[in-house]
Amino acid sequence: MSRGLKTWPLIAALAMGACASSPAALEAGLATRADGPLLSADASIVSKAKVPRDWWRLYDSPELDGLVTRALENNRSLAVAEANLAQVRAGLRETRAALLPSTTASGSAQYARDPSLAPADTETDIYSLGFDMAYEVDLFGRVSSSVEAARQDTLAAENALQATALMVAGETARAWIDYCAGGIQLETAEANYRLQSETLDLTRTLFDAGRAIRLDVVQAEAATRRAEADIPSVRAARDASLFRLARLTGQTPAEMQAAVPVCPRMPQLASLLPAGEGAPLIARRPDVRQAERQLASAAARAGVATAELYPSVRLGGSISTTSIGGNDLFSSDGVSFGIGPLISWTFPNISAARARIAAAEAGVDGALAQFDETFLTALEEAETALTNYAAERDRYAALEAALAASEEAADLARTRYRVGTADFLSVLDAERTLVETRTSLAQSEAARASAEINVFMALGGGWAG
Repeated sequence: MSRGLKTWPLIAALAMGACASSPAALEAGLATRADGPLLSADASIVSKAKVPRDWWRLYDSPELDGLVTRALENNRSLAVAEANLAQVRAGLRETRAALLPSTTASGSAQYARDPSLAPADTETDIYSLGFDMAYEVDLFGRVSSSVEAARQDTLAAENALQATALMVAGETARAWIDYCAGGIQLETAEANYRLQSETLDLTRTLFDAGRAIRLDVVQAEAATRRAEADIPSVRAARDASLFRLARLTGQTPAEMQAAVPVCPRMPQLASLLPAGEGAPLIARRPDVRQAERQLASAAARAGVATAELYPSVRLGGSISTTSIGGNDLFSSDGVSFGIGPLISWTFPNISAARARIAAAEAGVDGALAQFDETFLTALEEAETALTNYAAERDRYAALEAALAASEEAADLARTRYRVGTADFLSVLDAERTLVETRTSLAQSEAARASAEINVFMALGGGWAG
């Protein structure tokens, strides 16, 4: 087991068994390892404001808010996670029942033949009633460790549900952004097609007037057809976003198409993107909390396995009564009872118990390694998301400036070509640059919004456990 990322207080807490594997001990290890801000949290693009649980409302978009709300109510993956949580909670209630005495009541009535009753009637009615009670004295923590393991499993399932909710909210927001971006990109593709069509008309006019050559017309025709060919794929990508929204909100594509709201503009944050307190927030991501609870559960199960080395002590009692013919069923003559402890111990053959302990300890090692991996992955995702967001903001600003220059260059090239002071190749080159810049700017706008969603999801979206 690698020791590079392990903290001795955490390992000591796990080694003490079920009760000592408390969440407080685990959180202490988290706080030590998650100290300090994120490296990529540039104060010029993010704020230290707390990430709200309903972070999608920061976009002030009623359309987005309605879609996410519907997804959180109807998403099928969330329904599965909720059912899993209900199942685990039922298991916890069953495990907790071991803390209480178990009772069994029995009764029977039968018509029987018993030769031992001779010389009386050998065939008669026989009635019996019985009541048994047993209670395990939890001297070595087997029951309490089992309950703790089940409790931690329940907390892990709760965090799994929160992680699913975060995923659903994030993917719904991303799908809506992609749908809005698809509309913008479709408008851009259609504008590019119109631009190329206008250039083609201009070239044909000049050719008919003897001021252009056939090659110019053919090149303009090719550019127009290329621009036209881009439109179907852009429309298909927008429709794919619609179909993804349908699945996320628990609807069929036909239902979604009939109910999809109009996207008036790309959703934009009204203020700086809130990044909260940085790395400590990562420690409260649902998937990190889930891994933490799974680690505590594994430690508790190691306590269960350790308790198997020691005797099991049960206090039990029983009372029963039997009557022939039913006349003296409740008389003292037919009543029998017993009370006392029952001790069972596999000693000295404890090899099986030690094997179970070794397996449980290996499970703790695996859960600890998984916890480390989950935490480090969360840090990686957060840093990467913030870096990509900053880069996309810079890229978008540069493309905005490039678009203004490209539009001016295209206008100048067309004017010079119209008056005969430039060849058609310069027009094609300028318009190709304009088309590419328009398309890149529309894609960058979508990528910037998607990068914002990635940041919210990487920081846990406010879903503190």
